[in-house]
Amino acid sequence: MRTKDASKEQAIREEALEMIVQEGFKGLSMQKLAKKANVSPATIYLYFENRQDLLNQLFMGVQQKVIEASLVGFDPEMPFEEGMKVLWLNRFRYFKEHPAEFFFLEQFVNSPLLSCVNNWDKKKNLVNPLQKFAENAVARNEIEELPFELYWPIGFSPLYQLIKYELHPVLYLGKHFEISEEKLLKALQIVLKGMKKG
Repeated sequence: MRTKDASKEQAIREEALEMIVQEGFKGLSMQKLAKKANVSPATIYLYFENRQDLLNQLFMGVQQKVIEASLVGFDPEMPFEEGMKVLWLNRFRYFKEHPAEFFFLEQFVNSPLLSCVNNWDKKKNLVNPLQKFAENAVARNEIEELPFELYWPIGFSPLYQLIKYELHPVLYLGKHFEISEEKLLKALQIVLKGMKKG
């Protein structure tokens, strides 16, 4: 029985991510991936059952890294403005350093592939703290009471659009455009103003 090699698995994951970002999901074939990762096609199946399993595992791995990065220095008990600042800056900085992961997630969550990810509880590691954070802010009369499914798009959709501008300005704006953290926090203040109670 062949033994697993963590470095080979990592190479497969990294090359698969780059191929998807560059060529889309249709451009990902196991033969091409094996060649790019410098392994045999049979080696890929030591780590992943099939193409769908590879995609699922890649999605879950990237999402978990994003969740962990998002929650650095964050506490659901923080005042709402302080906590949102931490969450926005953490995500912005992470994706600025890992643009391929951002574009991979954008493709994955906007495709039918998302429905193929089963039994994934790790997202609760992000949802539960954010839900508690929002509940605390409502209890302190810092923000309007909203269903949680409204809180996320109102609070974070502008951030994701700004990340797109930062990572691919020509595509979205037709010119060079840089999002400084100062601009980011100015946008956050407008979002917070819209969410405040009264």
